[in-house]
Amino acid sequence: MSDEIPPPPEGFVPSPRGPYTTHNGPMFHKINADGSFEHAFYVLPRHCNAMGIVHGGMLATFLDGLLARAVHGAAGGFSVTLHLSMDFLAAARKGQWVFGEAEVTRSAKEITFAQARIHSDGRDVLRGSGVFKRAAQQT
Repeated sequence: MSDEIPPPPEGFVPSPRGPYTTHNGPMFHKINADGSFEHAFYVLPRHCNAMGIVHGGMLATFLDGLLARAVHGAAGGFSVTLHLSMDFLAAARKGQWVFGEAEVTRSAKEITFAQARIHSDGRDVLRGSGVFKRAAQQT
């Protein structure tokens, strides 16, 4: 399988990210009518381990970005990850689209909690949550 990516599912557009995630992507996102976000990536050979399934580190990267986007919207700015928790539920494989949705579950002045669901081919692949701290303003 090559590194060729088919057109993204309807409504998804390329999602600009920082250098690390851009290098590991590409990533896509879609804004729903209610303002919520969905994220996606197409599984390329470089995203997989020796068994041909998506590497746990790739899913952790995807989870972190997914949660961070939800937190960014709720907190009104950038945050840094304090804690990630994830449960791997099923495998995603080369040639599949992987999707994710996240929501903020609680937000305080500096700390925000969020949870996410990552799925592919109609199966939950990972469920996760995170705790984020609002980042200091950079000048």
